[in-house]
Amino acid sequence: MDFRMLLIIAIGAIFINNFIFSRILGTCPYVGVSGQLDSAIGMGVAVTFVLTMASAVAYVVYTWLLAPTQVNIFYTLFGLKKPPDLTFLNTIVFILVIAALVQFVEMVVQKTSPSLYKSLGIYLPLITTNCAVLGVTLINVNEKYDFVECSVHGFAAGIGFTIALVLMAGIREKLQLADVPKAMRGLPITFIMAGLIALAFLGFSGLKIN
Repeated sequence: MDFRMLLIIAIGAIFINNFIFSRILGTCPYVGVSGQLDSAIGMGVAVTFVLTMASAVAYVVYTWLLAPTQVNIFYTLFGLKKPPDLTFLNTIVFILVIAALVQFVEMVVQKTSPSLYKSLGIYLPLITTNCAVLGVTLINVNEKYDFVECSVHGFAAGIGFTIALVLMAGIREKLQLADVPKAMRGLPITFIMAGLIALAFLGFSGLKIN
């Protein structure tokens, strides 16, 4: 196991290629749930769990069911000389995997913390269609990560997502006490702060690991 490669993947997903600030994915819950610190942490933990499990499960499903060798064998049974391109199935199957995991997380949160479940509202089931979660699984396939690398990438991406939510939630809570011009209150100042944080994270783009 190459721990240096795992470290590169983790630091890259958290800081350099943060899915919110760099790839601009998952911005819907980033803006919608970052109003309060408690809900931001809860959403971050839920997304981190889904990202980690989805990365691991998607790797197994892709390797054993969707990989080109498996598809070729399947179509050879039907006498096809050239199997068609079925890469579009990756997206469909991965969404099904993510939906199942999100349903599990939703049931657990509802049973263990009704207040958190209520504060997250519609954004918890919307993790199913969170483009950051789907993006991680597709990037894992494109980068040809192994099982451990997929799991580390998913977990690190979740940590980066959580850091982004917590930072924004802390800033927005302080902005509620600040004398913000009326025209800038709400979403306008939120978008400005999001842009400034993204610029700050841009400083990690020159980070090198020796």
